[in-house]
Amino acid sequence: MAAAALTLPSAARAQTVNERLASKSQPNKTDKLLVEAREIVYDNDKNTVAAVGDVHVYYQGRALQADRVVYDRNTSRVHAEGNARLTESDGTVATGDRFELTDDFKDGFIDTLRVETSDKTRFSAPRAERTSGETTVFQRGTYTACEACKKDPSRPPLWQVKAAKIIHNNSERMIYYEDATIEFYGIPLAYIPYFSTPDPTVRRKTGFLSPRYVYSSALGYGASAPFFWAIAPDYDLTLTPTILSRQGFLGQAEWRQRFETGSYNIRAAGIFQQDKAAFSEPPYGAANKDFRGSIESTGRFNINQQWAWGWDVALLSDKWFLENYKVRSESLTSTFFKESTSTVYLTGRSETGYFDMRGYYFRTLSYDDWQKQQPVVYPTLDYNKRIQAPWAIGGEIELDANVTHLSRSAAQYQAVPGIVNGVYPTGSTYETCTVFNSTQCLVRGIGGSYTRISTSATWQREFVDPLGQTWKPFAGIRVDGFAMNLKTTNYQNSEISNFLNPNDNLSARVMPTVGLEYRYPFVATTQGWGTHIVEPIAQIVVRPSETRIGKLPNEDSQSLVFDDTNIFEWNKFSGYDRVEGGVRANVGAKYSVTTETGGYGDVLIGQSYQIAGQNSYAGTDIAHTGMDSGLETNQSDYIARVHMAPNENFSFTGRGRFDEQTFALERLELQANAKVGPVTANAMYARYAAQPQLGYPYRREGLLTGATLQLSTNWSVNGSVLFDLDRYITERANYATVGVTNGSSNRWSVANMSIGARYQDECLTLGVTYLSSYKNDSTGTRSPDKTVMVTLELRTLGEIKFSQNLSSSSSTDGIAN
Repeated sequence: MAAAALTLPSAARAQTVNERLASKSQPNKTDKLLVEAREIVYDNDKNTVAAVGDVHVYYQGRALQADRVVYDRNTSRVHAEGNARLTESDGTVATGDRFELTDDFKDGFIDTLRVETSDKTRFSAPRAERTSGETTVFQRGTYTACEACKKDPSRPPLWQVKAAKIIHNNSERMIYYEDATIEFYGIPLAYIPYFSTPDPTVRRKTGFLSPRYVYSSALGYGASAPFFWAIAPDYDLTLTPTILSRQGFLGQAEWRQRFETGSYNIRAAGIFQQDKAAFSEPPYGAANKDFRGSIESTGRFNINQQWAWGWDVALLSDKWFLENYKVRSESLTSTFFKESTSTVYLTGRSETGYFDMRGYYFRTLSYDDWQKQQPVVYPTLDYNKRIQAPWAIGGEIELDANVTHLSRSAAQYQAVPGIVNGVYPTGSTYETCTVFNSTQCLVRGIGGSYTRISTSATWQREFVDPLGQTWKPFAGIRVDGFAMNLKTTNYQNSEISNFLNPNDNLSARVMPTVGLEYRYPFVATTQGWGTHIVEPIAQIVVRPSETRIGKLPNEDSQSLVFDDTNIFEWNKFSGYDRVEGGVRANVGAKYSVTTETGGYGDVLIGQSYQIAGQNSYAGTDIAHTGMDSGLETNQSDYIARVHMAPNENFSFTGRGRFDEQTFALERLELQANAKVGPVTANAMYARYAAQPQLGYPYRREGLLTGATLQLSTNWSVNGSVLFDLDRYITERANYATVGVTNGSSNRWSVANMSIGARYQDECLTLGVTYLSSYKNDSTGTRSPDKTVMVTLELRTLGEIKFSQNLSSSSSTDGIAN
């Protein structure tokens, strides 16, 4: 191997072979050209220098390899032949049969060029021209992000772009295509005279995005061409004008900006409708509106490592705008609940503390909900702090505080369904109250304003005696203050006086607590199998009776599920408006096993007893929380849980609640997950007995199943089905006895279903999904909603989406993006 340093006119200093080899990973910023070859031949007559045999030429961070490299001093050109390969400083590799370059490798021609960039995109052309080291023109070129077939490299890639000319400009970081055809497996499918894309290294680039096509019976035919404007590295603007044949011009814009501590965006959309009659009349639609639109903004900023603040707000002209015009929104809590939530917040976290303050504004998007019944929360505050108790006491002290202030214009009621001899009367309705009293009507929310301040301090410490018994004494005190200003006029607010005293504006509640929890684990080991633990658990909680039951609003404690997750909680209510009182004992037993192979399983059973004082769950508040919960009797229902995970591929969890007298099933939840070879599956079954006192007059039962089958490395299919197993009861006009379980062909009513297939490799993603669900239209009629969605993504080129609604309703549409 011979090495030589060839001095060019602008040479600065020589570099040894060892020095150059030691710095190959770093770009060489000198103007020295280093040649490594088996033989160096000087031809003084032709004024050339030839390097022959395994030639490596290094210059300014570039490396040229070939069987033979000739440097012509007369023309300052470098000719490379035989397995020629040029590696740029950024990792891009170009190979060809013959290179003809200037001495700085920046200009020249290349025959049979093949280029592979650092992010695995590929160019090729019979001949290419390189200019100033910045622009490469591929004559009759091809471009793809797909790897060549390993078994048959001559086989066309999955997709490629063929063009009469492909121009790659490194300084602009753009790729231009002239007279181009997009091919799949070598078959031309689309012809485009001219288009351009950012090169794969670009994350943000000014230009037009993929067009969007729209069809809807209400909107007509339409198309949009989004334009992205990268104004600066830290902010940009996207404009999306859409022309609709029936409704006119829909404008959309999004502004995004980043800072060192966070970012925010603002999105706006609006249209002056040309054909208002295409939509339903009020109160089920916005056919009376000329202008419709929305403004939304989301932001988050870090004050320091512990503190952050932000917002997510939305202003809508009407509840139907987003759905009618298919406008993307980040404020939707979920498509199922049809609600837009706006919030502003301040949060702080540490290893031992938590602070959260935020306000809420809820905008209902459902046909059935009344906006005046939605609360405005300003604000709610939560604070939690854990500290180690002094050494003389030991254990842990926990401080909690919550402040909530909200208001609404109209009170919200729900009727308690009446039952006559176990049967609901023909034609009865339970959604609307006709009689306003505490036995026949629930108050879901008060009209007026409501403020509550809650503070608590608790202490607990765990002791383990020489026998292995665990003793955990605990104590605490909670103080609540209430202020309310009830509305007694307009929107049925006058009926609230049947439940609460409008003159009872200020009140307070104090709840001290002491108690003890006992556990005694018995451990046994089975040789060659695993470890068993049997653990009896007992807990006694001593408090005075809860005061002012039914005399206070209940906004945040309406959800109560008695199961294995809260049987040993001191307070089983979910919020702050209610607090458990009286003397209560919670008992249970737990068995768990851990196998030597890594499997795990456990079983928990338990029951709760009201020993003294008033049972908080039997007391009737304005929302009937606690009734039909399994805790309303002095001896609660039985709860049980079974969990099994024999290995990482299988798991099963079942939990249930059983009547304490008849052992009848009141609540059951089953969930299973499995992975067997290429199949991943899950199933969830739930059955809840009727809870008339809470406004649920029928048994609720459903089954959700889902599975994914990995057919190959690239192909997979998936599907899911949600069965509404109690619809055969709830759809009857003449409501039958609660608990009927047979005699209907609608038992396996499908509420939601999806079937899909997906292909994904290094350069392409293709997905097809069919969705079927039921929704309530503007007249309240339950109708099917069937949609086909197709997504095609070509890596580095862009993404195309298409959806077609197959339903016969007026919202039928097709959208391609």
